[in-house]
Amino acid sequence: MSMAQNKQLISKSPNSCIKKFLKFCYFIPSFLMCACGNGKSETATQNVQAKEDSAQTEQIPVATNKIKTILCFGDSITAGYGLDDTNDAFPALLQQKIDSLGVNYTVINSGLSGETSAGGKSRIDWILKQDIAIFVLELGANDGLRGVALSETRSNLQFIIDVVQQKSEDTTIVLAGMELPPNMGQAYTKEFRQIYAVLAQENQLEFIPFILKDVGGIASLNQSDGIHPTVKGHQIVANTVWEVLKPLVKE
Repeated sequence: MSMAQNKQLISKSPNSCIKKFLKFCYFIPSFLMCACGNGKSETATQNVQAKEDSAQTEQIPVATNKIKTILCFGDSITAGYGLDDTNDAFPALLQQKIDSLGVNYTVINSGLSGETSAGGKSRIDWILKQDIAIFVLELGANDGLRGVALSETRSNLQFIIDVVQQKSEDTTIVLAGMELPPNMGQAYTKEFRQIYAVLAQENQLEFIPFILKDVGGIASLNQSDGIHPTVKGHQIVANTVWEVLKPLVKE
């Protein structure tokens, strides 16, 4: 190859390279537009799919199980008087038993130390502002210890029962019976005991004959006052109440 030919080839090479580079640059925007277009298309498709999935999810009914309430309405026995922790009182122990069954019930402790049947009568309307599935009525012991007229105790308990039933016919009432120590007199203690049995029968209530069964009068299961159960005593009380409550909760 002559020197003239070499010079001609060298002079053409830069122009050829430039042309090829310009052609390559021409294709870059097209490539980018395609790439971006595909990205937008995929994103749009994903958004549509997400909306469809969301719509399908919204159409699926969500099952909700309403938690029912068991309300323990009583005096110091229910309140857990003298215990270091109210979680040791029998209402809290009932909650543990219920939780072990996996049923939707919550136990509310509405016990008040020193409460009489008259006191319960005065606060029942406020208590019934909530929906109650099962109403455990444990009152009257303080009436007996104070020598309140038995007719008054019975009348107050009947009033509470009537108000609960009027509020909701679906509420199940569990009446917890009580007994008095013999020093209150044989006739008085006998008639006092019968109040609960008669009320339960006349009103067709679920009935616990004696809530302190196997606890009352046993020194080792009661605190130093001889009246209020210890932690172990409350465990026995919970078992006594549970015998009546368990079938109701399962239903």
